[in-house]
Amino acid sequence: MPRFMLAYHGGKMPETQEEGAAMMDRWRAWFESLGDAVADPGNPVGQSKTVSAAGVSDDGGANPLSGYSILEAETIEAAIAMTDGCPHLEGGSVEVAEIIVM
Repeated sequence: MPRFMLAYHGGKMPETQEEGAAMMDRWRAWFESLGDAVADPGNPVGQSKTVSAAGVSDDGGANPLSGYSILEAETIEAAIAMTDGCPHLEGGSVEVAEIIVM
């Protein structure tokens, strides 16, 4: 079955422990709703650096990555449909791309 990377952009960290616990509950519920389609729930990521021929930039670029997950789906449209209810969409965006096996 094809795999798709969900790259999370933007969003914000919870400001209190209560907000953090509530957010984790929403993530758990969303992942549970996807069942076996979740190949790797992924993780948030720290501040990134962008490397180019011109050098290294500390800002993570125009749309820095904030986390990732990997899902299995028949098509990219099916993977996109799975983002319905994703907690990250409450304040960020999700980029969906098929992982090409070489």
